[in-house]
Amino acid sequence: MNAGTIALIVVIAFMIGLSKGGLGGPVLVALVAPVLSQIMPVSQAVGITLPLLLVGDLMALIAYWRAWDMGYIRLMLPPAIVGVAFGIVLLTVLDDKALRLALGLFSVLIVAYKVGSARLKALAYSPRQWHGVLAGWASGFGSALANVGAPPFIAYMLLQKVDPRPFIGTTTLLFSVINVLKLPIFLATGVLTAQGAISVAWAMLIIPPTVLFGSWAVKHFTPQAFEALMTVLLFIGGLYLIGQGIG
Repeated sequence: MNAGTIALIVVIAFMIGLSKGGLGGPVLVALVAPVLSQIMPVSQAVGITLPLLLVGDLMALIAYWRAWDMGYIRLMLPPAIVGVAFGIVLLTVLDDKALRLALGLFSVLIVAYKVGSARLKALAYSPRQWHGVLAGWASGFGSALANVGAPPFIAYMLLQKVDPRPFIGTTTLLFSVINVLKLPIFLATGVLTAQGAISVAWAMLIIPPTVLFGSWAVKHFTPQAFEALMTVLLFIGGLYLIGQGIG
């Protein structure tokens, strides 16, 4: 691993830690795979990110222990598992060019979600159980294909008008379980290798203090400007990946 790759892994670890600490949210996590895909195949970028996400999940679980709503977990986790299976199939059978196109489209969709998410809370909405099932499936699918499963889940939860702490706790638990389930499948399919996991193990040490810093920063600074910048960067990255996929 050369110096440039090491520096990029450090940046990725900071991004994951800040996101799990509450700064940048799903947009910041969504930037990880597009950034890494510039120096490695998309499937490898998705794979080596998973161990770092698991460390961030552990920190978030500690912070929001038992804050989750098991009703939403029971509704959304089974279809999310099915979505994971679909996502992993595509991740392992599509070539890198097609994966870049898919990742670029996901990135642009996440920007659309971010732009429109504030309006979701104001919508007149009649809950339907199948909405949760569909959101769960899409979350699992996006998580497996590109580690970007949060937006469908968060969009659904915004419509439910859940209080902030159980909202974050439920999000944390669902994606922690999804990421744990992905680990053995990624290893079995070669998306993540033992050597790949070992090569980024040192970066796991960066995440806990960065999670704490992200949590502190959210309370002391206005995160909107930071999130707006990340959204613009994600949009540019998404368009670039789409260009690589169709070029």
